[in-house]
Amino acid sequence: MQNKHSSSPSLLRKIGLHRTDLRSWAYYDIANSSFAVVIMVAILPVYFADVIASDLPSHERTALWAYISSGAMFITALISPFMGNIADRIKGKKKFLFLLTVSGALSSAALAFSGAGTITLTTILYVLGNVSFSLGHVFYESLLVDLCDEEEVHVTSLSAYALGYLASGIILALNLGFVLSPTTFGLADGDAGIKASFISVGIWWLFFSIPLFRNVSESEPENPLKEDQKNISYLVSSSVKQLFITLKDSKNLPNLFIFLIGFWFYSDGIGTVMKMATVYGKEVGISNDDLIAAILMIQFVGVPAAFIFCPLAMKIGPKNGLYITLSVYTVMTALSYFMKETWHFWALAFAVALVQGASQALSRSIYATMVPQHRASEFFGFFSVSSKTAGIYRPLILGTVSQLFGSSRSSLIFDCLLFVVGIICLMKVDVEQGKIEAQKA
Repeated sequence: MQNKHSSSPSLLRKIGLHRTDLRSWAYYDIANSSFAVVIMVAILPVYFADVIASDLPSHERTALWAYISSGAMFITALISPFMGNIADRIKGKKKFLFLLTVSGALSSAALAFSGAGTITLTTILYVLGNVSFSLGHVFYESLLVDLCDEEEVHVTSLSAYALGYLASGIILALNLGFVLSPTTFGLADGDAGIKASFISVGIWWLFFSIPLFRNVSESEPENPLKEDQKNISYLVSSSVKQLFITLKDSKNLPNLFIFLIGFWFYSDGIGTVMKMATVYGKEVGISNDDLIAAILMIQFVGVPAAFIFCPLAMKIGPKNGLYITLSVYTVMTALSYFMKETWHFWALAFAVALVQGASQALSRSIYATMVPQHRASEFFGFFSVSSKTAGIYRPLILGTVSQLFGSSRSSLIFDCLLFVVGIICLMKVDVEQGKIEAQKA
């Protein structure tokens, strides 16, 4: 744990960025947000539908993209708990994060080789980038436990998401310039602009991750491996055993696991909104310009929204703040069923902008306060699994509905139910008791 008594400007202290290590940790949200907004949400899904899979009917493009997303989530969910356990025992959070950062950045840049008909190549690169991005979050988020005390964890998490939104807006605006005005940047045409966007994601991801690797320290493992245990076979077998031990520990950490179940439900809805919005928008007739411009608006509105939510969440309590965000999502998803006009998409996008960062940041920080510190990577592996397994079946449902009914609109009803169940589970979580359970563990 870092020294928490260094002097700093009061504003930075209020937003949880008053130390170099905290700011450096938060910069990683700037780094990987480029992949989230450009590759997962804004440009690649549209490019996939318009160019890469253009020979397929529109609803089959939606279904195929959903199946590809599910595959990436399945791989991540399968690996996350084991990777987390290994990292806790060998002081490997930063090592694994570095490898995943390089892998994600290179696969993003390599998407520049995609084009019409390159479905297989695009799938391989997207899955590799998505798995690197998602697994990286396991180790990145588990470092939050090493850096923050209870007073800092919520505001630092929220501020990191706010910085990520700001960065997303900047790189998306730059990439839109590449696509819409390519000659301004010395590019031949819009297609060259899209490929330049993919390359810029890789460069951005690598550059802004440097502060974390230079300035952030991780705690020494409480139960480190002996020299004769540092081999692949032992690491794998011990991780499998530890997985079952952790599941047995659920009786000693009931509030943490109830929260995980609730998160499993509502994070599915949030992930679907983020990853399938542009593809669904195209299906109902929203133009590319409006789709990408609305996503750009989300990034910039999300910055002040996240910072405004910081003091509000601290005043009413992080759990109550999370209730608010999930309620907004529930109403917004229900209204999406009736979306027909362009302004409908803009209105719903604005609603997302107000709560998206806060919902994710508060989920992360509430969970962090109930996690046993010496097993942070392991439990954040489960946190990742909770969201990723939800991300497996939901796109599958969306893809199946799209193929059966020729539209994915009906699947939105299912999304609403997921948010409702998630809220009900959250109501049964006693966060303060969960902190006590973590200390005993």
